[in-house]
Amino acid sequence: MNSFALIQPCTSLPCPRSQTGTQWADDIYTHVLDAIVEQRLAPGCRLTEEGLGQMFGASRAQVRDALSLLSYQQLITMQTNARTRVAAPTDEQIRQALHARRLTEIALIPMACRQPQKEDLQHLRQLFANLRQSQAENRRGAAIRLAGAFHLHLAQMAGNAPLAYFLGNLVPLTSLAIAHHDWTSSDTWQQQAAIAQAVEDQDATTAARLINLYLDGMVLLCTPVP
Repeated sequence: MNSFALIQPCTSLPCPRSQTGTQWADDIYTHVLDAIVEQRLAPGCRLTEEGLGQMFGASRAQVRDALSLLSYQQLITMQTNARTRVAAPTDEQIRQALHARRLTEIALIPMACRQPQKEDLQHLRQLFANLRQSQAENRRGAAIRLAGAFHLHLAQMAGNAPLAYFLGNLVPLTSLAIAHHDWTSSDTWQQQAAIAQAVEDQDATTAARLINLYLDGMVLLCTPVP
């Protein structure tokens, strides 16, 4: 089967032809990212600008923008005069990404706790409710993406755009690392519910402790057994 058959085709997208180039690139990025995290595209699968362009009705420049971001996030490999393929992150790359993610989230969480807005707290609750449902239905890909979305929303709540952007480029790689392991934990939504409650209480100390515990579990999962 052609690897592109594993990505949702353009006809399934609610995307009008009047979209801007940036919107097209975002759509391509999102669909390829989902396919990688859900392991519909395995490490080593080939991706081409021409194939993606035909699938999404986008220009090669728009496809190139999406692939450049995926490459920056270490989810694909792009080399001059070489084929673009889905990446197979090394243990060291994953270790470094998890370390950087911990430092970033610990820096962001006190900011998110200062004056949380009602609508932001509601969005956090909806995210972990959706995560709970996805886990109950054994939809691993959706659960992994929702877990990442929860932490990215916390970063947005902090109001520090550079740090939030930096975290946004770490979460996809760590999500991919989780996807490659037996991530069947049923208590992730409960961990996120506790974090959301600490943020609502403006308890930065408890929120940071819970973030650390959550990331400890991720490090343990992704650490190779000697």
